[in-house]
Amino acid sequence: MTLPLSGQTALVTGGARGIGLATVSALTALGARVTFTARSADSLAAAEAALHGAATGVLCDITDRVRLSEILSAGFDILINNAATIAPIGRITDIEISAFSASIETNLTAQFNAMRLCLPAMMAKGHGTIVNISSGAAHRPLEGWSAYCAGKAALAMLTQSVHLEYAGQGIRCFGLAPGVVDTQMQGAIRASGLNPVSQIPRTSLAPTDQPGRAVAWLCTAAAAHLAGQELDIRAPELRAAAGLPPLA
Repeated sequence: MTLPLSGQTALVTGGARGIGLATVSALTALGARVTFTARSADSLAAAEAALHGAATGVLCDITDRVRLSEILSAGFDILINNAATIAPIGRITDIEISAFSASIETNLTAQFNAMRLCLPAMMAKGHGTIVNISSGAAHRPLEGWSAYCAGKAALAMLTQSVHLEYAGQGIRCFGLAPGVVDTQMQGAIRASGLNPVSQIPRTSLAPTDQPGRAVAWLCTAAAAHLAGQELDIRAPELRAAAGLPPLA
């Protein structure tokens, strides 16, 4: 039986843990040949071991433009812009401009650069899929998250921009808000004690496999009609289509 993503290559940024690792696993299960980035050799090795060698890890901080260009020169059919940071957490007058700039570099500029570098090879093939990991924070402000909210809001507009400019050349671009998921980022959020999200108990967080499976499904032909949209994993229609259990 031919799997939905057989013969396709994918790059997942920040794929060594959390939603990224779950996405790598879900993409390989659908037949894709997956490469993922990690920032440390230890996390890379741990992820490759957890995946039983089904995917290839490469060392890369996505803000390193030279290194990212080297990796993307191979050309990929699928790009998952997952790597992100919640830092700095704090009210606007309590954070440094350098920390704000670093957040925007990771959560927006690096994502833009990855798409810019991927698009030529995708257009040459006549097809390509980009999934940007979005957030509810892209659409509403949360105390202490000014940098994160600003970066994700701008990334949502970039998703629409890619769709506007390249859909006619076979490129599909999606944004997916994964909800509140049991990741290391959520641990940092709880530790901050700022805004209502920090008060959500860990037992109420979703497992990482659900957004991972949703992202992988978006890369299949079955999701083509949703291209250009910002999608919320809590939407019943999306969950049903991606094979996720209904929310309680």
